[in-house]
Amino acid sequence: MCLAIPAKIIEINDGMGTIDMDGTQREVSLLLLNDAKVGDYVIVHAGFAIHKIDEAEAMESLKVLKEMAQLLDDEPPKT
Repeated sequence: MCLAIPAKIIEINDGMGTIDMDGTQREVSLLLLNDAKVGDYVIVHAGFAIHKIDEAEAMESLKVLKEMAQLLDDEPPKT
């Protein structure tokens, strides 16, 4: 399964962006977006920013992903 994760662009250099995903920073390609700016929230998949989203949508998506991760952490191991 693949997930597309929302992240904030914090730096742009030559078509590459540094993004922050809830404290984790990564380099991604911005080549699929023609108008990406520092401060924009984007959906990242497989090393590419693929779609811009607004901040409220990004925060809600991150909240849901954290809740799902917590549920998985709370599950007893399968035997």
